[in-house]
Amino acid sequence: MNRSLLNMMLAGSLIALPAIAASAAPSPADTKLMATMKARPAVKTALAALEQEHGQWVENIIALTQIPAPPFKEAVRAKAYADMFHAAGLADVEIDEEGNVLGLLRGSGKPGGKLVVVAAHLDTVFPEGTDVTVRREGDTLHAPGIGDDVAGLATQLSLIKALAAAKIKAPMDILFVGDVGEEGLGDLRGVKHLFLKGKYKDRIASFFSIDDGSVDGLTNGGVGSKRYKLTFKGPGGHSFGAFGIVNPMTAMSQAIVNIYKIPVPKSPKTTFSASVVGGGSSVNAIPRESWLQLDMRSESAAELAKLEQAVLAQVDAGVASENAARSTKDGAISVDKQLIGDRPAGNTDAASPLVQQTIAAYATEGVSARLSFSSTDANVPMNLGIPGITISRAATGGRGHSLDEWIDVSAAPSLKVKRMNLLAILVAAGYR
Repeated sequence: MNRSLLNMMLAGSLIALPAIAASAAPSPADTKLMATMKARPAVKTALAALEQEHGQWVENIIALTQIPAPPFKEAVRAKAYADMFHAAGLADVEIDEEGNVLGLLRGSGKPGGKLVVVAAHLDTVFPEGTDVTVRREGDTLHAPGIGDDVAGLATQLSLIKALAAAKIKAPMDILFVGDVGEEGLGDLRGVKHLFLKGKYKDRIASFFSIDDGSVDGLTNGGVGSKRYKLTFKGPGGHSFGAFGIVNPMTAMSQAIVNIYKIPVPKSPKTTFSASVVGGGSSVNAIPRESWLQLDMRSESAAELAKLEQAVLAQVDAGVASENAARSTKDGAISVDKQLIGDRPAGNTDAASPLVQQTIAAYATEGVSARLSFSSTDANVPMNLGIPGITISRAATGGRGHSLDEWIDVSAAPSLKVKRMNLLAILVAAGYR
C-alpha cells in the first residue's frame, strides 16, 4: 500500500496476539555471515559489554516501571528515557511533536542516508493512579507494565551502551526510539508519526520493534484492526407513557445479532468482537442513546476492509429494522459511526533479508525463530512496504496487561536474547 492511501486510512482514526506461527531455519549463507560477525573483535567487545551491564539492565527496568506512563500520558517517562539516551551517548536526542524519544547512533556512511530504526514503546495499558511499585522475588520482578514494554526499553538501552562501548560504527545510522501510543486507543500514533510526519520518515530502510515476550518470537506479520464506537440515538421517553416508540437499544441489539451472522475466513484469520456497551439513564425511561464499541481484526488488509463494509451495513440494517418495527412519530433512530482505532495490516516476507538474517541471528544462540502474526508497532512499516519485524524484549514473563504482570530477569536467557538482537540489528545496518 502506498503512503497516500495509508494517510487516507489514518485520517479517521499489544497486548500482542499471535495468530499463526511457524519455525524457521537459517540459510547456510546467513549462518556463515553470523559466524563471521561474532568473530570480529569489536562485536566480541559489544557482547561482553552486554554481560557486564546485566545488573544495570535490571535496575533500569525497575526504575522505568515505577515512572507511570498511562495512555496518552507518557511525558514523564519520556523525559527520563531521553535523559538515559543522553547518558548512553546518542546524538541528536530529542522528544518529537508526538512525544516519541529519538536518539541517533551515527554510522560511518554519508550523513542523511538510509537508516535502521530500533524502537520500544513507552506507554502501558494501565490508567492513571495504578500502583506500579516493583516487587522483587529473586530473579522475578512483579509490577503492571514491567514486561510490556519496559523490558523492551531497558533492552534497547543495553544495546546502545554495548555498541558505544565497542565503538562500533555500522555503515548506516541507527535511530533508537521510545515511542508513544502503542497500546489500546493510542492506535500506534507514535510510529505513525515517525513514518508519516517525522523528520526521519524518508530515510527509514528497516524497522525493529523490541516487544515480543518470548525468547523465540519473531513477528513478521501485522494483524490489522478497525475499532468503532457506534452511538445509536432516538427520541427517548417514558417507559410506560411512550411505549411503542423506537428504542435505540433495540436497534443496537439487532445490529449486534446481525453482525454475529457475518461469515469470516479462518485463513487469513479474521475476527470481530462486540466488546463494550453503554447507555440509558433510568430503568423507567426509554433511552435517548445507547452505544457500542466494536473491534475487527484480520491478517489481511483486504479481508479487514470487506469485514468493515459488512459490519457497517449490518449496523444500518439494525437501525432500519427498528425504525420499521415501531413508531417514529417522535423521531427516528439514527447512528453515529466513529472510527476510534485503525491499525493497518501488513507483512514482511519471510524470505526477505531482514527476516532471514534475524533468523540466523537467533540461531547463533541455538534458538529456532518462531514466525508469527501479531499487532505491534511494526504494523505501520509492514503496511508501507518497509521491512519491519518485532523481536524479543529479552525477558520471559507472563500475565501481560494485568496487575500481576511479571518477568524473569535471570542472566542466561536474557543475555541470550540481547546477543541475538544486537547481531540482527548490526547486520540490518550493513555491518559485516
